[in-house]
Amino acid sequence: MPYISIGDARIAPSLKARNLGVIFDSSMTLQPHINNIVRLSSYHIRNIGKIRKYLDKSATEKVIHAFVTSRLDNGNALLYSLPNNQISRLQRLQITAARIVTLSRKSCSITPILKQLHWLPISQRIIFKLMLIVHKALNGKAPHYISELLQVYTPSRNLRSSSMLLLIEPKSRHSWGDRSFSSAAPRIWNSLPLNLRSCLCTAKFKSLLKTYLMSQVFND
Repeated sequence: MPYISIGDARIAPSLKARNLGVIFDSSMTLQPHINNIVRLSSYHIRNIGKIRKYLDKSATEKVIHAFVTSRLDNGNALLYSLPNNQISRLQRLQITAARIVTLSRKSCSITPILKQLHWLPISQRIIFKLMLIVHKALNGKAPHYISELLQVYTPSRNLRSSSMLLLIEPKSRHSWGDRSFSSAAPRIWNSLPLNLRSCLCTAKFKSLLKTYLMSQVFND
C-alpha cells in the first residue's frame, strides 16, 4: 500500500473519507455510508420507541424526521441505482419508524401506512432529490459545476421535441457510469411528464413531483 513519510512517521492512506456527511469508499459502493446511517438511525429509533407512549403522533413524527429521516435523506442522491439489498436496509429503517409513529403492528401492511403518512419510500426519495437538483440546475439555482453536467436537447431542425424540454442522455459503457449524475439525471428527467419539466417555481415543482411519485408508488 502506498504511503507518505513525514519525518519518521509513515502515513498510510485511508480506504474511506467523509465529505459533507457522506462516507466515500475506494470502490464507491457507499456501503460504509449506509452502515453508518443504519447504526445511528437504529440507535435513535430504539430510543424513540422507548418514549413513544409519552408522545402524541405529531410530536413523534417530528422527532423521527429530526433524528431518522434527516439521515436517510442526507446525500441520498448518491445512492441511486445501488443494489436492492443496500437500499432495502434503509427501507427497513423507514418502515420501523413509520410503525412507531402510527403504533401499528408488524402484521399490518406497510403500504397504507406510508400512504397515510404521505412518506415516499426510499427509492422514490432518491429520485425526488435527483430531480430537485436537476430542476434547480436548469433554473439557475444550483452551483455551476452541477449545471454544466446537464445539456438541454436542441434538435437541428424545428421538431416537436424542441418544446419538450428534454436533456441529452450521455451514453455509458459501464453500470457504474449509469449511476453518475450526468447520466442518470437526464434519463429520469426525460421520463417526467411535461407539466413537471416545464414548471419554473421550485415550491410548486416539489409539490407536483411528490404527487407524481406518490401516484406511481401507491397507484393513485
